[in-house]
Parts: sequence; C-alpha cells; structure tokens
Amino acid sequence: MKTDPAQLDFFQQPVFPVRTPVQRIDIDRYRAKMKRALARAVRECPHDRPTIAARMAQYLGLPAISKGTIDAYTAESKAAHDISLPRFAAFVYATGALWLWDEAASMQGVTVLIGEEALLAEIAFRQQEQRRAAQELKALMARPVTVTPRGR
Repeated sequence: MKTDPAQLDFFQQPVFPVRTPVQRIDIDRYRAKMKRALARAVRECPHDRPTIAARMAQYLGLPAISKGTIDAYTAESKAAHDISLPRFAAFVYATGALWLWDEAASMQGVTVLIGEEALLAEIAFRQQEQRRAAQELKALMARPVTVTPRGR
C-alpha cells in the first residue's frame, strides 16, 4: 500500500539530521561517546586491532602504533588517553569508518556530508533558489503593466 506523501512517518529518521550545538561540553559524556564510537568502528572493521594500528602508523608515517594504544583509545575507563586529531584521522582511515567524523562533530551542531552527499545539499539549495525566483516572478507578473505608447 502506497502511503500519502502528506502523511508524516513518526518512525522515519532524517538521513541528514539538523542539529543544535551544545552550549557547554560535558567532557566526560563526550569522551565516553567517542570511545564507544571508536570501539564500534573497531568491531565493524574487517581488520583486527594490530592491523588497524599498523595502518594508522603507515598513514601517519610513524614507525609503529601499538595495539595497546588502540585499546586505550577505545576503553571508557582510560580517561587520560584521548585520541589526537591527526591520530583520529588515521584511525578513520585505518577502519574505513567515515561516519566517525559526523559523530565527532555532532555536538557542535554540524552534520558531515561525505563524498557526493554534498551534491544533494547543492541540489536542494538550487531548488530552493528556483522556488524563490518563481515566487518573485509570480509577484511581478501579478501586477498589471501599462505600457505608454512611444511616438514613432
């Protein structure tokens, strides 16, 4: 059965959510959220932790990163072991979990578009501009125009 397009679906979640930035970061909650996200990325990754560490090291041009470092980044109990931004970028690369960028930025009210998803935003913007221009044109055309004859 096809649903009415005007009917809202309470269970549908937006693909690109609109977010509100937090006014103050709760560092403990944010740290725990990110460590859980990193742990999820490891679980979903086809590579094991030593391979992820090796891929990170190669990406960063370092001699090595240990499996223990990966364990510390993903353990909520290791509050003193936050991942730096360059290592985070290498972790995303090594695991292939691009969604981590969105997870990290979400508290700032940001939604990260990956690759060609940005084209969807551009299309929507252009459609909005077309609607605005059409409304302006309609308003202009609604007003009668009297042309004064010019002598020849």
